[in-house]
Amino acid sequence: MSIRALALPLLLVVSTPIAAQTVATAQDVSRAAWLSGCWELRVGGRTTQEQWMLPAGGTTLGMSRTTLRDTVREWEHLYLGPTAGGIAYVARPSRQIETAFPAVQLSDSLLVFENPAHDFPQRILYRRRGSDSVIARIEGMRDGQLRGVDFPYRRVACTGP
Repeated sequence: MSIRALALPLLLVVSTPIAAQTVATAQDVSRAAWLSGCWELRVGGRTTQEQWMLPAGGTTLGMSRTTLRDTVREWEHLYLGPTAGGIAYVARPSRQIETAFPAVQLSDSLLVFENPAHDFPQRILYRRRGSDSVIARIEGMRDGQLRGVDFPYRRVACTGP
């Protein structure tokens, strides 16, 4: 899931904080292999696509783009792997500086990253729902309230020329 998602008019809901988890280690990045491939969310004329490479060398790379009809509205480069502070999800959204979200949990069905110092979101999650569905979520404090936005992605074929 990516930070550019703030522009999407999706479900804005109050959520419950996640209980403390164990901090991820370099070998845990391979546990995110289930996220590899192409994912898509369509709402009206807006399409968000996210694509992740298989983990290799202790890292995985991703990218996303949101289009409204035929116009790109947002894009993002994503990195999951070792940083100076440990394993992190590093997002570089369109026209913004990159931000690191240290890993809190990497498992076969849930990825959780947190950065309490970031404006919004402070938490990014990916929850596996079977082999063809992922719920990405961003959440954090906004205007004094805990808020969250869900992005229900479905697996799609990765296409090319």
